[in-house]
Amino acid sequence: MQQHSIRPPKGAKKSRRRVGRGDGSGFGSFAGRGMKGQNSRSGHKGSGGFQGGQNSLLKSLPSMRGFTNIFRREYAVVNLDQLAEFPADTVVNPELLVEAGLIKNSDSLIKVLGRGDLEAALAVSAHSFSRSAQAKIEAAGGSTERIIRST
Repeated sequence: MQQHSIRPPKGAKKSRRRVGRGDGSGFGSFAGRGMKGQNSRSGHKGSGGFQGGQNSLLKSLPSMRGFTNIFRREYAVVNLDQLAEFPADTVVNPELLVEAGLIKNSDSLIKVLGRGDLEAALAVSAHSFSRSAQAKIEAAGGSTERIIRST
């Protein structure tokens, strides 16, 4: 096989439809635009939401108030009653939480909340802690470490 003998498969290269070039072409006369009306005129560029004069779909849908905060941070939430399953003197980090099935992804931001009680002393590493969670971890003899994430 030579490079000059390579051809595209049959039907891959299709010539464009040349409309308005006489009745013999199959697209003469009205050139596939119908007979009259706004869409048959030259220069007509219809918008996607236009519905022929009736109320457009966009205007008939209910409008939502408020706004979307583009700086919102999504946290994977872990509570103290879930951390109570770990034995004492365990270093709880994102990788351990993924192994235990408490979070799905070790790259996600983790926030520890204070639901439940903690008996064992744990060294917990997370991106954020609630005040009650931090107080309960330190009251049980554990320690908290904030993970600083560089963006």
